[in-house]
Amino acid sequence: MRLNDAGRIVADVWEWLGIQYDYVELDEWVVMPNHLHGIIVITDDNCRGGSRTAPTRTAPTPPTQRKPIGRLVGAFKTVSTKHINERRGTPGVPVWQRNYYEHIIRSDPSLQRIRAYIANNPLRWYHDRENPAAQEVTL
Repeated sequence: MRLNDAGRIVADVWEWLGIQYDYVELDEWVVMPNHLHGIIVITDDNCRGGSRTAPTRTAPTPPTQRKPIGRLVGAFKTVSTKHINERRGTPGVPVWQRNYYEHIIRSDPSLQRIRAYIANNPLRWYHDRENPAAQEVTL
């Protein structure tokens, strides 16, 4: 599978996410023709769900504001949409669906299974029901 211009933009912006935010590491990921699969690793122990660390008086500087996962995905979608629409000359046209799927990976076997699923996803594209070129099998 080869990426078109929009796919290359999506890949570049996904990689930007890991560079832009020092507490974000990107694990396995793949850009598909109509979606992206990716594992985001949050490396900062203070950035968990909606919990907050109690403020202390001894902190010399305020902690860096961390984006929760939803805001990280939102930043990715916003930046990639802007660049894709600039390339196509279609300002304001939606690129992504409104929401996204998330799953917290809680074990190494689960991580390995999800990594394999992502790595093998391009091989399954031909049979994907979202693929306009997929052939329906009739019996």
